[in-house]
Amino acid sequence: MRIGIVGGVDRSAGSLQDIARANGHQLELHTGVLTSAAAASTLRALVGRSELVVVVTDVNSHNAVRTARREARRRQRALKLVRRMGPTQFAALLHGLVGVGAA
Repeated sequence: MRIGIVGGVDRSAGSLQDIARANGHQLELHTGVLTSAAAASTLRALVGRSELVVVVTDVNSHNAVRTARREARRRQRALKLVRRMGPTQFAALLHGLVGVGAA
């Protein structure tokens, strides 16, 4: 499964990539910073490529959350809003996907 995470994962990006790869998933990351039209376009493209979009709400601007949610709805992508996302939370999220038919 291709998973996109929006926001709050800069420091743990390598660990998250390793966890995703070990579980047979592909992971793409976006900082959630939307200071330009290019950044917003990159976010929309990430959502378009992802089967599951995880939005970290604690660190993202309202605009980034709104953009990700709108684009996920428009493209009929699964969306999960989480307050925080670190390696432990990500591993638990992936574990929860097993048996749901999403893996």
